[in-house]
Amino acid sequence: MDLGLLNKVAIVTGSSKGIGKAIALAFAKEGCRVVLNARNAQELEQTAEELRSTKSQVLAIPADLTKAEDAKRLVDETVAHFQTVHILVNNVGGIGSFSPFESLSDDDWQAVWELNVMSAVRVTRAVLPYMQRQHWGRIINIASESGIQPDPLMPHYNASKAALINLTKSLSKAYGSYGILVNTVSPAFIRTPLVVDMLHKLAQQQGITEEEAEKRFLKENRPNIVLGRAGTVDETAAIVLFLASEAASFITGSNYRVDGGSVASI
Repeated sequence: MDLGLLNKVAIVTGSSKGIGKAIALAFAKEGCRVVLNARNAQELEQTAEELRSTKSQVLAIPADLTKAEDAKRLVDETVAHFQTVHILVNNVGGIGSFSPFESLSDDDWQAVWELNVMSAVRVTRAVLPYMQRQHWGRIINIASESGIQPDPLMPHYNASKAALINLTKSLSKAYGSYGILVNTVSPAFIRTPLVVDMLHKLAQQQGITEEEAEKRFLKENRPNIVLGRAGTVDETAAIVLFLASEAASFITGSNYRVDGGSVASI
């Protein structure tokens, strides 16, 4: 299927590894011009070299998107290099402190809000003029299952992802007339490098295989995943690629759950 993405300029934040890297690679394979972003310049350049093997044009821009000036610089450097932006994937984010509500400080809340919500606000604000001018754009926010079905722990993270889902709907209504489609993708338990490392440590501690460790973890912590396994970064990237494509030209304001059936609500 021709997804209509050849030569489109795609910014993927938080793309040095994990889900962001998989998304960036998927765009590169479709012939997009890809802009990578993360804070770690060395990791970012290593990922850029991998993507260049696809013959795609790749630009790596280290930036800390919790800083307003860095968010603006990311877009300014992209436009200086590629003249415009067609696709923005707001993937950068993090959990912060893995603590119950009563243990979280104001600083804990603010740090997660800056990383998970304000980073998306800032970069989106910077790309909108270019998308409006060309009357075409795709903005895809990476939220989480936790934004719909919160865990008892990490209420600051859960709330930030719920806010991102809500922001998506607002933006879809505000900018649909400009041909800008805004959607959310909400992954559940995905085999990111962080998860793989956790499962490896659990397997070592319990003297079992990583496959057995995954099954035990899911049974104890994610029993609602009806497929009985963790998702992959490529499975997440696939829905992002679809939402960025011409095949999704009548979809906006939606939240696509990549959760193996975990979320119980309709």
